[in-house]
Amino acid sequence: MPISPDQQAEIDDQRAQSHTTRRATVPGMEEHLYTAYPVLDHGFVRVIDYMGDDSAITQAARVSYGRGTKAVSNDEGLIRYLMRHWHSTPFEMCEVKLHVKLPVFVARQWIRHRTANVNEYSARYSILDREFYIPSAEDLAAQSVVNNQGRGEALTGEEAARVLDWLRDDATRSYDHYEAMISQDGQQGLARELARMNLPANIYTQWYWKVDLHNLFHFLRLRADAHAQMEIRVYADKICEIVKDWVPLSYGAFEDYRLGGAQLSGKGVECLRRMLKGEEVTQETSGMSKGEWREFMGVVGQ
Repeated sequence: MPISPDQQAEIDDQRAQSHTTRRATVPGMEEHLYTAYPVLDHGFVRVIDYMGDDSAITQAARVSYGRGTKAVSNDEGLIRYLMRHWHSTPFEMCEVKLHVKLPVFVARQWIRHRTANVNEYSARYSILDREFYIPSAEDLAAQSVVNNQGRGEALTGEEAARVLDWLRDDATRSYDHYEAMISQDGQQGLARELARMNLPANIYTQWYWKVDLHNLFHFLRLRADAHAQMEIRVYADKICEIVKDWVPLSYGAFEDYRLGGAQLSGKGVECLRRMLKGEEVTQETSGMSKGEWREFMGVVGQ
């Protein structure tokens, strides 16, 4: 299960409390506070704390840029201007702290975003729960033949069943040995910091992850993308839902310019201009590699 009864009791207690404050609060984010939103089979995401709102971004921009923004008459227009021109510092005025429960192999991808503060559950001091990520049958796929980092056709029938059996059996056997090694029944067990090395990468870990909005948007741009690995993308998708309620103007600009937008190289812009003039442009005449051309064609929709 994503959360234990004790954790749910703690969450209920936290959500029952209220505090008077002079700092900016966001009703949508207040509703999200402490709630654990299930992700995958045993994971979750929940907001522990946050700072700032859309107004904090525009306030910082106007202090920083002064007269340079006077032509932008409203907050939404200013935020879209900042996003459009990659002015990132004002977005750093907002921060969020998340509690995330996720498989270790997803955590190893996630931690590559090094612009956050992280404190992870320690298997040196504590015993990890017997919880493993086991994919749904429809999420099992063969290696892609065109993308070394992606998936191809879905596995079906006996092949899919065999893989699922292996995943469950290997995870169970590894945890059984882990428990046996740390057992204190009548003898001194192996140190937890050593016993943990036997655990599989699909076991669940937890951490607190605090990040400013600029770097969170960078994370979401990569991990909420359709090409991201599904197991991390579902976390990014859930975080997107939360951020939309926290800073709706900023998220709208992010969705438009980053998630739904595209960046073209100089060669791409030149090819697009040639196409608009009616010229037939091919990969051979574009000056692009096959990979660049494939991505370019995906953007222009031809």
